[in-house]
Amino acid sequence: MRISTAINASLDRVWEVISTAGNLENVHPFCSSNPVSAWPGVGAHDEVHYRSGWVYHRHFTHWTDRTGYELDIGAIGEETSHVSWRLDPLDDENTRLTIEVWPRPVSPIPGLRQFLRFIIVGPLMRNYLKSVTAGVNWFATSGEPVKEDQFGSHIWFSAKKRHR
Repeated sequence: MRISTAINASLDRVWEVISTAGNLENVHPFCSSNPVSAWPGVGAHDEVHYRSGWVYHRHFTHWTDRTGYELDIGAIGEETSHVSWRLDPLDDENTRLTIEVWPRPVSPIPGLRQFLRFIIVGPLMRNYLKSVTAGVNWFATSGEPVKEDQFGSHIWFSAKKRHR
């Protein structure tokens, strides 16, 4: 699945935002921390500590300055998803950010896998990606880090709040 968003900032500014070590702490409304162990380029590695308590590891497999990167992401011991981040200049002050995800299989049964991807995974992943791209736009234009759940909460990645 793919989400494209026009960012109201130059290509150089958006590249600076998405290519800085630990950048998810500024742009990602469901990320509590983004520790980095190797940066930048192919072979870069960091972690995404989600507010829900999940921890995913990102391994960067492709990196082209001012264009984008690709990475594999997942929890230790689980299959990974593949993700592509791409930038395209629209004009001197606007850039298109496209994030495309090839999710890991959610079921070993092919028919059930397609059903789950269409009915559950797809809509939740699109909601997630819209929040992340909105966060990039927010930080690139305002310089202020996003707040927790700034663009809405997410069942998988937001903090689990207990109500009594």
